[in-house]
Amino acid sequence: MTAVKAPESAPARVAVPGWGTLLVLLTGVFITTLDFFIVNVAIPATQRDLHATPSQIQFVVAGFGVALAAGLITAGRLGDLYGRRRMFALGLAVFTLASAACAESSTAGALIAGRVAQGIGAALLMPQVLGIVNTVYTGPARAKAFNAYGIAMGFGGVFGQLIGGVLIKADVAGLGWRAIFWINVPVGAAALALVPRLVPESRANGAARLDLAGTVLASLGLVAIVYPLVQGREQGWPMWTWECLGAAVVLLGAFALHQRRAAAPLVAPALFRHRSFGVGAVVALLHSMTMGSFFLILALYLQMGRGLSALESGLIFLPLGLGYFVSSARAGAVAERLGRQTLALGALAMAVGYGVLAVTATGLGQHGAVAWVIPGLVVAGAGMGLVMAPLPALVLSRVDAEHAGAASGVLSTAQQAGGAIGVALVGVVFYGAHGGVPHAFATGLDLLIVLNVLVVALVQALPKGR
Repeated sequence: MTAVKAPESAPARVAVPGWGTLLVLLTGVFITTLDFFIVNVAIPATQRDLHATPSQIQFVVAGFGVALAAGLITAGRLGDLYGRRRMFALGLAVFTLASAACAESSTAGALIAGRVAQGIGAALLMPQVLGIVNTVYTGPARAKAFNAYGIAMGFGGVFGQLIGGVLIKADVAGLGWRAIFWINVPVGAAALALVPRLVPESRANGAARLDLAGTVLASLGLVAIVYPLVQGREQGWPMWTWECLGAAVVLLGAFALHQRRAAAPLVAPALFRHRSFGVGAVVALLHSMTMGSFFLILALYLQMGRGLSALESGLIFLPLGLGYFVSSARAGAVAERLGRQTLALGALAMAVGYGVLAVTATGLGQHGAVAWVIPGLVVAGAGMGLVMAPLPALVLSRVDAEHAGAASGVLSTAQQAGGAIGVALVGVVFYGAHGGVPHAFATGLDLLIVLNVLVVALVQALPKGR
């Protein structure tokens, strides 16, 4: 892995950042990733309390994801231009305040606005984490930092439903569903207080201005992709969803053309000359398609097909988390030996785990001990850890420090867009299947197996090396 020197703008007192720096950064990653998933288990209680319509509830879920996906690339470039620590702190502050606003919402409209603000805050901070790690850590320390980033992000996704179920079940101080938002406030405030002391500042040397035309084209193009994919299935794919997707092709095509001609592009075309980045971003997109959608159909299977409560189904996620924890903790050592094939091994393990779950679900039907799903969950979780932990390091390993923020924004965007696309595709398969929920679950898993096989094949196009 190629070492990248820390920019000269980093303050002397944090020139050699310790693990306290990483802990602050990963706190931001964890709580924003957690909030993307945790809200799902609170939907029934939220709808009853706020007298929300089904459409409003959809916007509560979608508002965060759309704002996040649309802002990541621009936010990454803002970090390059104006300082990654500054943008990280701003994003963390916005996210924390927005969480308090969500917790205090008295109407569905106020909650939707808070969720959009949360998404904006998450978009501002997430690419800065990878950008800071890629510029201030070097050698083995950088590899460990990237590995920790993957673990934190995966934990937020894997344990989101369990944590949400526990908070709602505990009903601390009578807060009910509002606890899932209040929990972010003290955590975010504590991390924000430590940013000036522990996180070094860095930015691109000789940075120019923000590419405003590129910002508008990229943001509109990403909204035009993510929004119809999030809302389309729920509304039966009306004509406007297809019009949006068609417009997205035009907008992103115009964005790519503009980037080639812009004096100070939002995403430097030179980034894609590195095969590790171009191919790696596609790997990240495909892998994210298989993770978020799996969490969705697993939760639907456990609650609709097996009759478990939100907390009970959250507990079933524990074996998945165990497999993820063990494999991600060892992923760095495995990557030292296998390099890019670590990703292939992880994707293959996910495919095997999904296959075991498909056979188990159809064999059990809607009866039988639900504990039989545990072996498949452990294998699938282990595969996720082997992909998520080393992926950022492999994708960003050859990116120049001056483009670290923009590259991190592209990678994060690929992951978020992949999650939305995966949920849309697998949702169509799941809800279109006949023969009951277990069969629909197995059919959705078949599609995820195919996507993981594609990841295994695409990994072979990554550069060799450890």
